[in-house]
Amino acid sequence: MAKQEYLVGLDIGTTKICAIVGQITETGIDIIGMGTRPSTGLRKGAVIHIDSTVEGIQRAIEEAELMAGLEIGNVYVGVAGNHVRSFNSSGVVSVKNKEIDASDVDRVIDAAKAIAIPADRQVIHLVPQDYIIDGQDGIKDPVGMNGVRLEGKIHIITASTSGIQNLVKCTNRAGVNVTELVLEPIASAEAVLSEDEKELGVALVDIGGGTSDICIFAGGALVHTGVINVGGNHITSDIAVGLRTPQLEAERIKVRHGCCLKDLVNSEETIEVPGVGGRQPRIVARRLLAEIIEPRAEEMFQLIRAEIEKTGYMDLIGSGVVLTGGCSMLEGVPELAEMVFEMPVKRGFPTGTGGMRDIVNSPKFATGVGLLKYAARKISEKNMKSNSYGVGKKMRDAMTGWIKDLF
Repeated sequence: MAKQEYLVGLDIGTTKICAIVGQITETGIDIIGMGTRPSTGLRKGAVIHIDSTVEGIQRAIEEAELMAGLEIGNVYVGVAGNHVRSFNSSGVVSVKNKEIDASDVDRVIDAAKAIAIPADRQVIHLVPQDYIIDGQDGIKDPVGMNGVRLEGKIHIITASTSGIQNLVKCTNRAGVNVTELVLEPIASAEAVLSEDEKELGVALVDIGGGTSDICIFAGGALVHTGVINVGGNHITSDIAVGLRTPQLEAERIKVRHGCCLKDLVNSEETIEVPGVGGRQPRIVARRLLAEIIEPRAEEMFQLIRAEIEKTGYMDLIGSGVVLTGGCSMLEGVPELAEMVFEMPVKRGFPTGTGGMRDIVNSPKFATGVGLLKYAARKISEKNMKSNSYGVGKKMRDAMTGWIKDLF
């Protein structure tokens, strides 16, 4: 299979490393392979042990290569963690020829990003929000419109330079090249959000192991991204302490038997809890497990709500909240979140793919699938831009030849 025919999304998370291979087709993307491995070299989205991270990436890539039947060379890598920062900016330029072209858009974006950024940080995304032409706002694509003054609003996302370098180093040492770094909640939004939700206003919350990533859309544009330093691992730690069981067993118990609302649990249900240091397993009520999980999960959603309220966009989230990430699969998560947010909440499942889509049909794979959809969209936009340039060049050459023939 030719290299340009497939795309690979690599989600390097705190709890798992996932590589998903997709093939570009006429109708979209077909999933043709996937590999997952536990992640032990990251903490809150940042690399803390290079060798462990490299090994995890290698094993996930090898498994994906085996399933897809091809050799992986380039990947789109997801970025997350508490080192990510974002802010909104704007710029203004005068239009040279009174008709706005692509160069004017590039200039206004350059003007908007011409701000002081600390030396220890680097820009990973410049996301256009909307444009204003001579006072007329709400314009998504100004190319071809007439005007003398063009203003652009953009969302700038930065990350720690050292954090990015360590992530790229681990990926390269695993034998693959990084095509582009993509913020994970932006990738997840590509996979689970509809255009209607983005237009009406929506908050996507990706609950990972070490952090919870937030992105807010309003009026069809990305207006805020943020990170909360609480995730699924905090719930696991509470279970380990509360039930006096090893961390790995606490994670297993959380995934198999966890519930975020004790009122949803039958009081007669029981679970087996392995002991520590060779002690005998114990039988405890499942309701006790829910009583441990509920306060921590409620605290997490309270922190997320406070972050959204701080942005001032709470009233613009007309379609509610969408949850992704492995922790969102816990029983009772949407119900508890609705109580805290006081608005509709649902789990976000990846959509818009074919092939072996059943193997990625879970909120925990939203980032990996979203990386593929993000990459496909970027490639499509690049091809459209080059095609339009080619058509424009042919028209200019034809007019030049016609004028030469006349004179």
